[in-house]
Amino acid sequence: SSDLEDKDEFFRKASFVARMGSGSACRSIYPKAAIWGESIDYEESSDFYAIPAKLALHEKFRRFRDDILIVSKEAKSISSSDGHKIMSNHVFREPRISQAKKRLHFLLKALKEGNYNRFGEIVEKEALTLHGMMMTSTPAYILMEPNTIKIIQEIQNFRNMTGLPVYFSLDAGPNVHMLYPASIEDKVHAFVENDLVKYCKNGEYIKDYLGSGPMELDFH
Repeated sequence: SSDLEDKDEFFRKASFVARMGSGSACRSIYPKAAIWGESIDYEESSDFYAIPAKLALHEKFRRFRDDILIVSKEAKSISSSDGHKIMSNHVFREPRISQAKKRLHFLLKALKEGNYNRFGEIVEKEALTLHGMMMTSTPAYILMEPNTIKIIQEIQNFRNMTGLPVYFSLDAGPNVHMLYPASIEDKVHAFVENDLVKYCKNGEYIKDYLGSGPMELDFH
């Protein structure tokens, strides 16, 4: 339609369609960072599509790394879609939604101010809350594995010993995401090789980073 000739509207529609397949996909429409979910801080935010958040990022967060430590390559014991379904009747559903909205507010504030410690605190709590919700659902699922816990403890110990801003997050499975600024990449990778690869499946991990968004392909 003519509406889609507007660039912003095109990306909103693309994000809306992408969300049908994956929440992660709807955020990946935009470079650097995106906000998905209604937020009191951004009037244009929505539960149905993501919006760009690059301008909301402090310079300290514009070169950030995400190392994915592969604990297991097995298929998840529950799909993301089924996981969402069992949350609909979860006893903690309403307080969890309220908590998530409050945390998003403070997370956006931390990203805008360049506050590593506040960012890391919220991200780690969110990761553990996600798994806590799964462990208290009906039926209940334990998605973490022993090596997941060991990696988390190693990251916490490393941060406490060095004072470096290195934090963990989790997806809906056993693998661990390690988040940190690019400025300490060499120190973190030495830590990974020396202390973490032994907990990874076949010693594998993925070095990831903030992307520049999708590219238009020319098929002509």
